[in-house]
Amino acid sequence: MYGENDTDGRYAEAVALLAELVRVPSFSGEEGGAADVMAGFLAGKGVEVRRKGNNLWAYNRHYDPAKSTILLNSHLDTVKPNPGYLRDPFDGAVESGRLYGLGSNDAGASAVALTAAFLRFYDEPGLSGNLCLALTAEEERSGRGGIESVWPELGPVAYAVVGEPTGMHPAVAEKGLLVLDCVARGKAGHAARKEGVNAIYEAMRDIEWFRTYRFAEVSPLLGEVNMAVTVIEAGTQHNVVPAECRFTVDVRVTERYTLEEVLETVRKHVACEATPRSVRLRPSSVPEDNPFLREAVALGRVPFGSPTLSDQALLPVPSLKMGPGDSARSHAADEYVELSELREGIALYIRILERVLAGKAKGDGTWGSL
Repeated sequence: MYGENDTDGRYAEAVALLAELVRVPSFSGEEGGAADVMAGFLAGKGVEVRRKGNNLWAYNRHYDPAKSTILLNSHLDTVKPNPGYLRDPFDGAVESGRLYGLGSNDAGASAVALTAAFLRFYDEPGLSGNLCLALTAEEERSGRGGIESVWPELGPVAYAVVGEPTGMHPAVAEKGLLVLDCVARGKAGHAARKEGVNAIYEAMRDIEWFRTYRFAEVSPLLGEVNMAVTVIEAGTQHNVVPAECRFTVDVRVTERYTLEEVLETVRKHVACEATPRSVRLRPSSVPEDNPFLREAVALGRVPFGSPTLSDQALLPVPSLKMGPGDSARSHAADEYVELSELREGIALYIRILERVLAGKAKGDGTWGSL
């Protein structure tokens, strides 16, 4: 049905595109140049590109609103280079089978590999479903100007494949983030006369609860919900009993709980005021029978649970995270991606989508659908 993949041609084009992308600084919130590069590339292929801010999206030419849509999403932004860089972070040089530069691994390789896969199917008639390619902004800071800002524009989405460096193994669950600003209250008094109610002592009881409490549900992929007190502030001078103690709790929530459920449990057990900074960054997961996941596993890819946060947290549909590169290199000095990883990424994305969009099989000889 699909003919040859032309992997060599797509790979060479992707290497050149990734090098060009790396050479354009695209710090989170400043991705305009990177968006220009990708928009120009897609337009040169005859693709109608939509844009909002520094976010781009496009659909396959034969988009059919009666069919389900797979979202292919990766981000264009990067963190700022850390002081350990010995190379120019924007050189995009290819040396010894590696392409160097800030964002090459996280997540430029995923962005160009997903783009290559999207183009493979762009003109293909008779697909069993649609593709929507979204290259978005502000992932590194979970900003409101990223995927969240364009989600209402995308139309119905069945599920998402989020491109991040995972060694092309599917991350099928990801912890959400709940940051709590807590205030324990006491009553000011003179320390020498043992007056007042010490807010630090009040806070200690709640801090001990955060340290020792265990949520009952344990995720087979992500383990326990983790809570850690990370910041504390109280008192103004040595002889005054503090009336207030403020502390911050970092809570990593598995797919076994909603953020609201965790917050409700916290408030039942502590005396302090616990105020969430946000309930946007939610845990994510994908069903075991998801077609893309099923075909990835049939091709030997190994599902795992991811401890790192991505745009999955902002997607209100099932999603999995999968892309070329290694998460350990993300945000590291002299970032790079192996060219072999990029080639493998393009080939695997295309092969999996061929099987899914053809309505092909679950790896067991039977036929499925999107």
